[in-house]
Amino acid sequence: MKSIPFIDLAAQRSRLGSRLDAAIAKVLDHGAFVMGPEVNLLEEKIAEHCGVPNAIACSSGTDAILLALMALDVGPGDAVLVPSFSFVAPAEMVALLGATPVFLDALEQSFNLDPLSIALGVAEARSADLSPVGVIAVDLFGQASDCEAIEAAAEQFGLWLVCDSAQSFGAERRGRKVGTVGKITTTSFYPAKPLSCYGDGGALFTGDRELAARIRSMVVHGMGENRYDNVRIGINGRLDTIQAAILIEKLGIFEEELALRNEIAASYSARLAGSNTLATPVVENGATSTWAQYTLRLNGIDRDEFRASLQACGVPSAIHYPAPLHRQPAYRDYPVAGGELPVSERLSRAVVSLPMHPYIDPIVLDRIVGAVVSSAEACGSQAR
Repeated sequence: MKSIPFIDLAAQRSRLGSRLDAAIAKVLDHGAFVMGPEVNLLEEKIAEHCGVPNAIACSSGTDAILLALMALDVGPGDAVLVPSFSFVAPAEMVALLGATPVFLDALEQSFNLDPLSIALGVAEARSADLSPVGVIAVDLFGQASDCEAIEAAAEQFGLWLVCDSAQSFGAERRGRKVGTVGKITTTSFYPAKPLSCYGDGGALFTGDRELAARIRSMVVHGMGENRYDNVRIGINGRLDTIQAAILIEKLGIFEEELALRNEIAASYSARLAGSNTLATPVVENGATSTWAQYTLRLNGIDRDEFRASLQACGVPSAIHYPAPLHRQPAYRDYPVAGGELPVSERLSRAVVSLPMHPYIDPIVLDRIVGAVVSSAEACGSQAR
């Protein structure tokens, strides 16, 4: 039985066809492989897309977080509040700079950071004689975090807010586009993301002109007047010109692809509704999602058995994320808000993601849904 791709970049490549070839050939012809004109053009286009004055392209979503924290002068003695149910990059970059990540809990329905956990995180940081300076809200699976509640809590405790929108570029919440919330927003263009290049890439967004200038300097080794004038500590965080050229072409069909993702997600949800063993993802009122992942929560069935049954039908799945960060060996000694994170623990044991991309055709979708339903029923019968 032919296996179904989890993400089908080949279908997108086929659609764009010669446009991608021409964009890459243009870079090969002009030879400005680093900081070429396509990088500036991409920055202009993604800034316009978000409705924010400043966009800075960079080498990856992880480097975007690092640059944001460096621009905000994060260092030893500082505590930065981060979600535990998340990819490792935010906590990793905090620790890399010698600061301390303090882990927060998640919301059961949206998977995103629980705003009520912020007060507990601040108390935990202060009890450890740390200075809480900021919070990083990670937008999981395509939906923006509850920015209003998080902003209110951040303001109450004098914290800055950085939004890690690696999975939600293109989403909105109550009329506010991703990229316009917080002191800085970061994103990723990793190949699995809804807007992606063919390697690593990322970007930062900010409404603060001075902060944008600092980040632009840091992207190129802390450059001042020229690349041999180093006015601050920086990194080699530049986005390759070829990746920028690819992103420009993909941006041209991005809104159409988001519409297709939403159609597929709606079909999944409608056809899997009513199950006692499968909880479909919820998009909160006033929010949109880019559906970077379509993630189920399993109830009362064995996840390994469920995934094995799907795989036997040629349907791939993934777990985002199999263990919360505060349980990972590298991070288990860092502070935990309130001493425990029960929702993060439950989610890590229950989530499973299904194939999601704009080009799942109806026949393949039928096959995926059929496999999910039959696998859930089989695993549910075994559990009883």
